Amino acid sequence: MKFLVTGGAGFIGSHVCEGLLAEGHSVWVLDDLNDFYDPEIKRRNLRDLQALGQPLEFVLGDLVDRDVLENLFSSVPFDQVIHLAARAGVRPSLEDPALYQRVNVEGTVNLLETARRWGAMKVIMASSSSVYGVNSKVPFSESDPIFSPISPYAASKLACEALGHVYHHVYHMDVVALRFFTVYGPRQRPDLAINKFARLIREGEPIPVYGDGTTARDYTYITDILQGVLACTRREFGFEVINLGESQVVTLNRLIELLELALGRKAQIERLPVQPGDVPITSANIEKAGRLLGYKPSVRIEQGVPRFVDWLQTRG
Repeated sequence: MKFLVTGGAGFIGSHVCEGLLAEGHSVWVLDDLNDFYDPEIKRRNLRDLQALGQPLEFVLGDLVDRDVLENLFSSVPFDQVIHLAARAGVRPSLEDPALYQRVNVEGTVNLLETARRWGAMKVIMASSSSVYGVNSKVPFSESDPIFSPISPYAASKLACEALGHVYHHVYHMDVVALRFFTVYGPRQRPDLAINKFARLIREGEPIPVYGDGTTARDYTYITDILQGVLACTRREFGFEVINLGESQVVTLNRLIELLELALGRKAQIERLPVQPGDVPITSANIEKAGRLLGYKPSVRIEQGVPRFVDWLQTRG
């Protein structure tokens, strides 16, 4: 099949492309290589993918530019679209909310509309656990009310899910929104906690810890996320929202301990105030993913952190 992967040069996207190529599909990557972090990291991901010698094409472009999408869809009859491109991050979204709405929401509706007009009627899109906001019910279930996001990033992802539902309801597109829970592993973005903390600890620099370290996250290893995404390509949904997490809650203090063990160095901690937009806990109910996708995460944090550190020591 022919797949378009938006954001395919990034962390999750490059793994998804690699998985699709391994299954024998043809892949087109659409990415703008923006400067949210060093674009050379994405270029290296692309070089790694191209070195596989499989059918992969890269298109430099922005989802907000309708002409880029029109030219791409008019030239390739895509079977499926995996939409991972977005402006990411809760804290950066507080600094430029309009940018997040423009790229994430306008970009998504541009993609859905162009896909519809050119007959690419199956779209798998990345959502986020951030849509749950401060949720007192743990673990988080897809049926929980989600009308209280606490960051522009979360609001943009909630809007994208709503757009997916509209395009299913009105145009009968097959759409699944995957709520990712704190993904980590090789190629992780350098601004995310595990990557950032590991590099700082290795270099003997202090790590910034917001609050007392009791905030907790459902850290999910990239190979488990990939398992869930690829499973979505093999069946039809109508419209579904599905959590993809590890179903294991880890405090920030425990994460730091695991990084110290893997690196063989103690962390220097710089205590900072809790940041606006941060939620105290994320925790995924993955019963629906198990039932619909056969999803069964297998990499616990005690295994995943050393694997990431091994990769970092060789590549980072």
